[in-house]
Amino acid sequence: MRESPDVTAEILVADDSTFFRRGLRLQLEAMGHKVEEAEDGFQALERFQMKPPHLVILDLIMTGMFGAEVVARMIQMRPDTLVVIATSDIQDETVDKVRALGAKAILIKPVAQSKLAETVSSVLAGGTMWDPPPPNPV
Repeated sequence: MRESPDVTAEILVADDSTFFRRGLRLQLEAMGHKVEEAEDGFQALERFQMKPPHLVILDLIMTGMFGAEVVARMIQMRPDTLVVIATSDIQDETVDKVRALGAKAILIKPVAQSKLAETVSSVLAGGTMWDPPPPNPV
């Protein structure tokens, strides 16, 4: 995968909600990023294969293919893929599953612009962001 530039990143937003995709696009472009959209998992994989982005923001529940399967396939194709999950499902099992698949962060919908900016910056810089935080080991 190409190295992430200092300010502008190429970001793929995959969500079956046009409203959510367009909202994220506007926010990300206002931050200086270039955004590509996909309306389902199949389209996301196709766009990913044609031109791998610096970062993928992916919904879990989409028509055609569950987001967890999309994450797994992307990571299998390119292990250094940076994926942020955007979902309204905050169950511990969901968070654990996407972390185990290789996602770097989770955004809980609706996503505040400040949280989006913080998460994207952190992940592009090589960090992770988990909200809610991962459970403490016992």
